[in-house]
Amino acid sequence: MARDTDTAYKLDKPEKLNDLLKADGADDCGSCRVIGGGAFLALGAYSYFSGMSQIEQQRAKIIASKSLFGVRSRKTGIVATSLGLAWMGIYRLFM
Repeated sequence: MARDTDTAYKLDKPEKLNDLLKADGADDCGSCRVIGGGAFLALGAYSYFSGMSQIEQQRAKIIASKSLFGVRSRKTGIVATSLGLAWMGIYRLFM
């Protein structure tokens, strides 16, 4: 009878997070990492080149609008977004 109480007590205790994370492990295959990382890198490159070309096409309208966000701040936003996407691709490939 004491054994039943002992096992019920063990089952009622929450498991340690570190033990669960070790048991979970990385179930990611190499090709999944390459495809995912490549997709993020390509998306970062596309975002950069597409955004910069569109800013150059719309430069006159942006300057004429006297907006708080001029050409430089918009370019900075595009660069930051592209770098973020590229960083996610590198992280996906190697981490």
